[in-house]
Amino acid sequence: MPDLLIELFSEEIPARMQADAREALKRRVTDGLVEAGLTYAAARAWSTPRRLVLAVEGLTGRSPDLREERKGPRVDAPEQALEGFLRSTGLTKDQLQARDDKKGQVWIAILEKPGRPAADIVAEVLEATIRNFPWPKSMRWGAGSLRWVRPLQSILCLLSDEAGAEIVPLEVDGIRAGDVTRGHRFMAPAPFRVTGVEDYQAKLKRAFVMLDQDERADHIWHAATNAAFAQGLELVEDRGLLAEVAGLVEWPVVLMGAIREEFLSLPAEVLQTSMKEHQKFFSVRDPKSGRIVRFVTVVNRETADHGETILHGNGKVLAARLSDAAFFWGNDLAVARAGMADWRAGLEQVTFHGKLGSQADRIARIEALAREIAPLVGADADQAAQAARVAKLDLQSAMVGEFPELQGIMGRYYAEAAGLPSQIAAACEMHYKPLGPSDAVPTEPVSVAVALADKIDTLTGFWAIDEKPTGSKDPFALRRAALGVIRLVLGNGAKFRLASILELAHLALLQSLLFQSLAAVRWIETGEILIGERDTKYGLGFVQTLLKEGNVLKIEPNSNDQFPPFSSTVDIVSDLLAFFHDRLKVHLREQGIRHDVIDACLSMPGNDDLTLLVRRAEALNEVLRTEDGENLVQGFRRANNILTQAEAKDGVEYSFGADPKFAEDPAETALFAALDAAEAAIGPAMEHEDFAAAMAAMAALRGPIDAFFEAVQINAENEILRRNRLNLLHRIRATCLAVADLTRIEGA
Repeated sequence: MPDLLIELFSEEIPARMQADAREALKRRVTDGLVEAGLTYAAARAWSTPRRLVLAVEGLTGRSPDLREERKGPRVDAPEQALEGFLRSTGLTKDQLQARDDKKGQVWIAILEKPGRPAADIVAEVLEATIRNFPWPKSMRWGAGSLRWVRPLQSILCLLSDEAGAEIVPLEVDGIRAGDVTRGHRFMAPAPFRVTGVEDYQAKLKRAFVMLDQDERADHIWHAATNAAFAQGLELVEDRGLLAEVAGLVEWPVVLMGAIREEFLSLPAEVLQTSMKEHQKFFSVRDPKSGRIVRFVTVVNRETADHGETILHGNGKVLAARLSDAAFFWGNDLAVARAGMADWRAGLEQVTFHGKLGSQADRIARIEALAREIAPLVGADADQAAQAARVAKLDLQSAMVGEFPELQGIMGRYYAEAAGLPSQIAAACEMHYKPLGPSDAVPTEPVSVAVALADKIDTLTGFWAIDEKPTGSKDPFALRRAALGVIRLVLGNGAKFRLASILELAHLALLQSLLFQSLAAVRWIETGEILIGERDTKYGLGFVQTLLKEGNVLKIEPNSNDQFPPFSSTVDIVSDLLAFFHDRLKVHLREQGIRHDVIDACLSMPGNDDLTLLVRRAEALNEVLRTEDGENLVQGFRRANNILTQAEAKDGVEYSFGADPKFAEDPAETALFAALDAAEAAIGPAMEHEDFAAAMAAMAALRGPIDAFFEAVQINAENEILRRNRLNLLHRIRATCLAVADLTRIEGA
């Protein structure tokens, strides 16, 4: 079986596109080969800045011969049916066979498709792959029609086995496939021939090309960490930058340089970000002081002076970049030490969203909401409000304007420079978190309060203007915000009614936007608002009450003012809570909790207390992993089904209390006693939110319920006994449903 080697050699491929391009080349070629009838043992793709490479091992040399018998119409069928069958098979009537069938004779078409050589199939598949390659951006050059990420210069395509190598006959826009490639652009630019995958890899290495992107990344990492270690320093890990730099070079050479003394006082994050974004440098840190003191650059060639000239040039460029950063830092510190008033005024002119007001309006809402949330998470309300007022002021700073990814981080530095307490400074950085499922969750109470207020205001605002996520589209990252709220609540064990906070957030939003829309709503000095052109005056308290009760606020705008329509607070809170529950389901399923267990707990009262909801789900999940728990569900299902059918048939509800004096069987008497004990245990346990104890008491009913159903006939001939036993089934159902809605459990 031959091996296939493909190399698509071009001008430099952007590093960010290489990983997807490797996978696309591998997927499209191997899928095409398999669809054409070939099989293979293994496939692997590589990339360098100038080449995409695919090696396919153990490829079959030819596709198999195919023979298919296709059944057609009856021999005496109308001519139109026969003509349609002939068109579908591509045969003539004299090529058909007539065979006996259970309904008479029918026409049979025998279709034979001979196999094809692998070279022909590879040529066809590779040409289609090249012409339809899914580059995010591509270009044309010269007079050809081919589009590629950068001008495609050559195609290497070989099938090789023990007998030798064969060039696959292929030509794309005048580029004919061959067995020739080139090495490093500067260190070994001469072309050379190869005879197969191993020969190709060996000759590339001798020509200063490290083909495997993972090998290049490992080489860079080890060389850089060793260089730092040799000077008592440590390399700041950045896997994203490492992958990018590995895609910029074919022969990585690691050099370490110094940062000028005047820039060492810049915050470590500023140095790291500036060097990464502008020059793709790694940062080197002094582990004793935590300061960034040197940099590592990766170049694409070896030099006679061991990189001294390169480092000198890089140092000059870096100094210019860091001079800008130092200028921003100095100016920003001056504003911060003066109280940040300029930034606060500037945010009044920055629109957060056309329908949701300015950043200053949003900060005011977050401040009010943080004050309400603070006591629920153990934070001081005044500190939480103050943190909310300053948390986003760094958005106006020059440093964040240059490096938006430093928002929050710079806010902490500026709050410290302004002399604010450490809790407030920390909240400036941490209130954005968690940004993703693996990001850290804030634990300091003030940070938690502001982080919750920030995310809840975002969700409430976009829900109010009907900008919800749809399908895979979520332009405002609202799913991430909801998951952030969930992780903040659960990670800190916070216990509060989320619906109440959502209601406060929506009413604060309405109040904020009502006061902004001066053409439609005019603020009256007496503290009332006038809606539209009507003379009726409404106090804000009246408007809030109106919205709480589920009414829709209708505003008649004057002139050309556009005031966004809003649903009632009741509708917004209900819809948002359902959204939170959906995100919580996803989160808990990833934690190993069954979806039906989550549904069983969501159906219970108080499901907007996320901490209690999860504790209930965890306890139920543990019980259902036991034999008693699983069997209890079956007993509950049996009791519920019998009771439901009897109530439907009799047209009554059996919930008037079973009397143990009518018990005839010891198992029946034992069930009464077991239910008494379970109810006595479950009530206090639920009151004290001890769900594990409540679940254990419920699971203990498994044995008595099983014994009851084994010994007792529910639908007894004696009507008194029948009613009593049906009422006893109601007790079983009510006792279990007091803990969790077991009707939601699969099999129940």
